[in-house]
Amino acid sequence: MKIPSNAIIPEEKLTRYLLAFREYDDKSRFLMQAGFTLGKPDLLLRAIRRLTTENEAIEDGENEYGEFFRVDGDLEGRHGKRLTVTTIWLRWKLDGKIHFVTLKPLR
Repeated sequence: MKIPSNAIIPEEKLTRYLLAFREYDDKSRFLMQAGFTLGKPDLLLRAIRRLTTENEAIEDGENEYGEFFRVDGDLEGRHGKRLTVTTIWLRWKLDGKIHFVTLKPLR
């Protein structure tokens, strides 16, 4: 399965969580290695969308909110720098839409 192109990725998820420095569970330093910064969240948005068109989504469990999916692959940043990541998605039981949850380095 592929994550659909209309999957919901809230801008706040990028600007207030992934690209903003956080004392706990910071991802901004990792993303900065490929040139993703708070000043240009659209670059990260495009890279996440590209990742989902190039890689299959794998079912990854479910809970009371819905069904989780994982998409592994490379985010391509500035100057061709790549970061290998896992992205997590949730198909909400409430509305059936797929929402971006988070990303993390692929170990």
